[in-house]
Amino acid sequence: MPTTAPALVIEGLIKDFGPIGSLDGRMVRVLDGVDLTAAHGAVTVLLGANGAGKTTTLECAQGLQRADGGVVRLLGENPFGASPNLRARVGVMLQDGGLPPSVRPLALLRHVASMYRSPLSVDRLAERLGLDEFGAVSIRRLSGGQKQRLALACALVGRPDVVFLDEPSAGLDPQSRTIVFDLINELRADGLAVILTTHLLDDAQRLADYVYIVEGGRTVAQGTVADLTAETDPGGPREMSFETLPGLVLPADLLPHLQQSEPEPGRYVLRGSLTPQDIELLARWWVSIGLMPTSISMAPRSLEDVFLDISGRSIR
Repeated sequence: MPTTAPALVIEGLIKDFGPIGSLDGRMVRVLDGVDLTAAHGAVTVLLGANGAGKTTTLECAQGLQRADGGVVRLLGENPFGASPNLRARVGVMLQDGGLPPSVRPLALLRHVASMYRSPLSVDRLAERLGLDEFGAVSIRRLSGGQKQRLALACALVGRPDVVFLDEPSAGLDPQSRTIVFDLINELRADGLAVILTTHLLDDAQRLADYVYIVEGGRTVAQGTVADLTAETDPGGPREMSFETLPGLVLPADLLPHLQQSEPEPGRYVLRGSLTPQDIELLARWWVSIGLMPTSISMAPRSLEDVFLDISGRSIR
């Protein structure tokens, strides 16, 4: 049923682990104030480096871990120890799949479908995700991308209202990624709340309606992709690259506020908040050394830039 209430609300989430994994036997706080809200009919992306706390956040949201503080409400209920009715409305795709290795894909999908009152058509879902191509092969013989598609099918076959997708495009070839992206867009259009994690920031930028970035167990940034990418660089390009002869060294005092690199021979990249004056200085330098680039390109600030900026601040 359509609803304006959020599908998932997390406020001030705290989670402690220990003493296992603690060098001195004390509790370790891995989440220390995570906030996140996911709406129906939207794709909410959770980003974070390894160890930032995103996996633990999702485990608390799914009811796999008990929160030690804060609020977690999934479809209006505490997901830890949730009722069967709530669990029937939630689909979960784990990164490692949790798939039994000796079972065949279509047999597993039919078994999962049998647990729900009104599942999707197994045959149609299998055709849509290309499971027919390997439906008779045991799961242990599948590629990583094939396992991803099967895990996604298992998460969706019960017609959930909320679906958690952990790295849904990992290991997929370009054609399969397009199929999965189209399916996620359809889920959004059908009113589902889609909550996903990915380390592929281009995918996040393409899919996300709203993004949360966690670092050090806290929510450190949130917003639409447009909000986040415009926050510190409104309207200006974030990256400029040009190609010419390899081995050039820009004068240290020419553009000191920009990051400069030569990621491959003859291709030079300047990253940061570029101004027209910066471009004029660069052009004057080209004139002074008699240089004519063979190509020049500019790109706006991306979600990857935002993520790397936050990661860089945490390291410093």
